[in-house]
Amino acid sequence: MADLDASGAELRDGLRYPWPQPPANGQVCEVASGVFWLRMPLPFRLDHINLYLLQHQDGWVVVDTGMNTAQTFEVWEQVFSEVFQGQPVQAVICTHFHSDHAGVAAWLTERFECPLYMTAAEFQWLHVQVPLDQPPAWAFVDFYRKAGFSTEQAGEFFAAVQNKHFHPLPCTGFRRLHQDSELRIGGRTWQVLIGNGHSPEHACLYSAADGLLISGDQVLPRITSTVGVQATEPEANPLRDWLQSIERLRALPDTVLVLPAHERPFFNLHTRLDQLAAHHQGHLARMLDSCEAPRGALELMAVLFPRLSGRFDELMALGETLAHANYLMAEGALVREEHGGLLRYRQPPAGATAPDPQRVF
Repeated sequence: MADLDASGAELRDGLRYPWPQPPANGQVCEVASGVFWLRMPLPFRLDHINLYLLQHQDGWVVVDTGMNTAQTFEVWEQVFSEVFQGQPVQAVICTHFHSDHAGVAAWLTERFECPLYMTAAEFQWLHVQVPLDQPPAWAFVDFYRKAGFSTEQAGEFFAAVQNKHFHPLPCTGFRRLHQDSELRIGGRTWQVLIGNGHSPEHACLYSAADGLLISGDQVLPRITSTVGVQATEPEANPLRDWLQSIERLRALPDTVLVLPAHERPFFNLHTRLDQLAAHHQGHLARMLDSCEAPRGALELMAVLFPRLSGRFDELMALGETLAHANYLMAEGALVREEHGGLLRYRQPPAGATAPDPQRVF
């Protein structure tokens, strides 16, 4: 049984949750004056995303949209009727391009003839999609074969990401958000804070006056944000970018109410940042310890993620494994070699000079 403080908030793992239970799917909860938490269902094991509805003049501003599924459209129609009560959506803000966040942004903006706000990199990546009617490109297959998967398994990964759920409806225009952009919504000023690593240019919204942070996927309670290397950019170092991003968030007061995209709103931001950093440092240490002898990506994936179920789990776990490997290579703590078409990672010999990080061949 969870501990409760004097206000009835749940205390768990160093975090304070003012709402012990989330709203039911399709229902809303007011978390601050004019700020409503909407629980939108997802068709996965992670079965929900939190959207935030901001009252603004005679309408609403929507932060994130849900995935492109029939259930999402049904919930939105319910919200239009029961929550908005005929008032229009005046703007849509997407924290980042992932399909659960921007899946129906185009539909919302077209229906209400309102603008879409995103960062430039996220808008561009919104249009980088796996083609639905083509086989996997050689680079996609090569990426997974070098990690140790077969050509057939690479094809199964490709089929998984071809699912229409992962294809947001195309948007034709946007209004650009920058670091420290300010949005005046419903009498409240929101400052844009940019994070990296989980996605290229993730926008969080911070209201200093009210102590609110809409964190998207940049900071989550209980679970960790996906930080992965994908076939589209195999030499990326997203873990470095993500760790730097969460360090920048330490400039915010620990008393801020964090409104995340998954799980429940919480207090004790700095504690959570400590936990997230420690989680990845633990992964890095385990990987490094495992590389006294050369190890392939699948071997390292088994070290970090010993319990996986299904191709989609493997897809995500490999991306995270390679993110940690690329980070350690950039730090000079690991070297990578290719043998027989497979990439292997090992600790460098004592006294060896770290390879030039710009060398790609």
